[in-house]
Amino acid sequence: MKYVTLTIDGQKITVPEDYSIIQAAKELNIEIPALCYDPNLEVVSACRLCIVEIEGSKKLETSCSVKVREGMVVNTETERVVNARKDILQLLLDSHPNDCLTCQKAGECLLQKYSYRYNVRFREHDGAMRPKLIDTSSPYILKDNSKCILCGKCVRTCSQIKGEREVLAFAKRGYNTQIVLDDDQSFETSKCVSCNRCVTVCPVGALVDKRLLGKTRVWEAEVKTVSCKVCAYGCEFEVLSKKNKNIAVRAKSPSNGRPLCLKGRLTTELMYLHNPDKPYRKIGKKFVESSWTKTLGLSDIIEKIEKIEEK
Repeated sequence: MKYVTLTIDGQKITVPEDYSIIQAAKELNIEIPALCYDPNLEVVSACRLCIVEIEGSKKLETSCSVKVREGMVVNTETERVVNARKDILQLLLDSHPNDCLTCQKAGECLLQKYSYRYNVRFREHDGAMRPKLIDTSSPYILKDNSKCILCGKCVRTCSQIKGEREVLAFAKRGYNTQIVLDDDQSFETSKCVSCNRCVTVCPVGALVDKRLLGKTRVWEAEVKTVSCKVCAYGCEFEVLSKKNKNIAVRAKSPSNGRPLCLKGRLTTELMYLHNPDKPYRKIGKKFVESSWTKTLGLSDIIEKIEKIEEK
């Protein structure tokens, strides 16, 4: 492995030559803001928020896509960079509903975080706003297109599941672009298996865990990471507790190519929650309230045990 040495905000660092600038900056504990970047996803440079100034380059470069070079000098917070980021954030806020006080994502929303960081605020305007198209058909996921910033993280993470056809995709063009499921289906009628993989990577409140709604705010809850016991993969889930009582289980962001599992999440709920919400199964194109034994596939096992005991 070949290494290169570069300078970021006056600090020298030596990293592998296949690192991007944003990865090298993280090694120095320098947070370059980004909305579409995820180390486990394909780099698309869609949000442009991670732009930096590189000495010798006339234009601002996206730090998620530009690889480090020997002797490179990078500045991440120049006046030119900050002004460009402010413009990007302002355009996003101009199309975003001003409901941070009631949004479940408040406190961990990246758009909220970076807007606060650069003092960018909602403003009155006569321009277009994204339509409030809300999909409440799933008992597990709430989708609100009016909050979507089109970062594409949900589409990319959905497409990484091997052996499955992608459910999420971009549709339409220009300002009318939106994320749809299976040619504009609902969560209920689509082929979505409710793994919540898309929810874990969404940086805003466009996709949220419906079973978590109204139960707690991120700053109120204690979060403990646990490993799933359903199979040998040991996927990780987060158990949220409040006042020493476990109140919710949510999926953690998965690694590249590894699908999450609804069965694993529901089993974890059953293990850690005192009174978990009732499970649902998708039968055909409908979500149907079901029993825990049927939802977790335990009915056949119990039946076999009973037959053995009868003998």
